Amino acid sequence: MTHPAEEYRQMKAWKRDTNMLGCVADAECGISTRCPCGGTIINEVSRNLKYPTDFDTLPGRKYFTCKNYENDGFHFRQPWVFGVQEEVEMLRKRVDAMAAEIAELKYNLTRQNPTTP
Repeated sequence: MTHPAEEYRQMKAWKRDTNMLGCVADAECGISTRCPCGGTIINEVSRNLKYPTDFDTLPGRKYFTCKNYENDGFHFRQPWVFGVQEEVEMLRKRVDAMAAEIAELKYNLTRQNPTTP
């Protein structure tokens, strides 16, 4: 049996790690510029097959990867295609919002103001 204080410390450490995993999963959207660990993101090209029967993981597949990457769940390693796709979707939403704003401003400028002759 472990001491209650030691058990409490372990529980807190596990909770902190679990919370960090959630933050990493939530932050991995679009093209990342920094990893939650503080490391920079580099462009990496895979040299090996991930699954021999999977055509999507052939050598030469691109990834956005943390410079300090370890396979522990606390660092980014995102396929290039997914990052670019999410970034384009976010940019399209911004462009649509700006187009709606421009259309509204254009309408406001062209309609006649009742206070002017």
